Amino acid sequence: MRVTTNSILRNYKNSLSNSISNLNSSRTKVLTERSFNSVAENPSSAAKASQLRRKYTKTQDNLDMIDEAQARLDGQESTMMQVNTVLTTISENYNVEAMNGTNITSENRQTYATAIRGYMETMVSDLNATYADTYLFAGADGDNPPFSLSEDGTLTYRGINVDAAEGTDDYNKLKEMAGENVYLDIGLGLTIDSNGTVDPSSAFDVSLPGIKVMGYGLDSDGDSQNVITLAGQLADLLEADTFDSDAYGTLMNKFKDLTSNFTQSVTESGIKSEFLTSTQDRLDSLSTSLQEQLENVEGIDLESAYTEYAWYQYAYNAALKVGTSILSSSFIDFMS
Repeated sequence: MRVTTNSILRNYKNSLSNSISNLNSSRTKVLTERSFNSVAENPSSAAKASQLRRKYTKTQDNLDMIDEAQARLDGQESTMMQVNTVLTTISENYNVEAMNGTNITSENRQTYATAIRGYMETMVSDLNATYADTYLFAGADGDNPPFSLSEDGTLTYRGINVDAAEGTDDYNKLKEMAGENVYLDIGLGLTIDSNGTVDPSSAFDVSLPGIKVMGYGLDSDGDSQNVITLAGQLADLLEADTFDSDAYGTLMNKFKDLTSNFTQSVTESGIKSEFLTSTQDRLDSLSTSLQEQLENVEGIDLESAYTEYAWYQYAYNAALKVGTSILSSSFIDFMS
């Protein structure tokens, strides 16, 4: 059979092209550490990898949301602990028993009243704390400071007197604001019904309205059910011309009850923090699992990839050497 020069060159070019293609492919695998770099190379694995990557990205988004929620919760807990310290100080150091240990004069009572009013301002300042330009205890309105304490001792929450009587419009507004929610999707299977309402069990509520933890309204005796305002009423009794020890003791007991309610809110906040931690651990495990699955689908065995690359490099070099000898002699070489 006659083999022409064109046939030899054509076969050589095809073989060299295949050798270059194999070399480039193996080099790309080594550099990217991926078993394929286009959908066309492995459609089924590419589809599976795409699903895994979407799940991984969603998981990372949920972890970011947990970090955001945890930061807000940490800020809330820190503030509540500060307020709890103030409330405990008033309960322990300014009750009737503690003050009876000294000779209570009008001047002493005025000093105690001034201290309590100072604590009131401290608590209001603490409760107007912010995180990332958002007021932590403002409920759904995080753009404006929630509490305001006037010079006459009137405390307002988002512009409404916290001592609103039950049944009034202001009381109903306070009740509504106390139940406000701000939900974050942290991977609990966010569910929203046809009315646009979020299923509470499918998301995490980062809202903590200050009016909810501090109390609002009046009790049957007409005394405030807000612990800050009640502290102001204690100061009023201390500033009275005649000190009514019994009335002060009764009011202090109510103050201690409200303080206990606030302490319970601190405990509940800690429970929420533990829930976030457990959810984060679960998502971290899921993230690791998804990474391993992606590695199995897209990854390569580097040892085998390096061996393959070295082989194709050797084959390519051999092909180049063959090429130099295909037409080593020509008609010109015989002319002398």
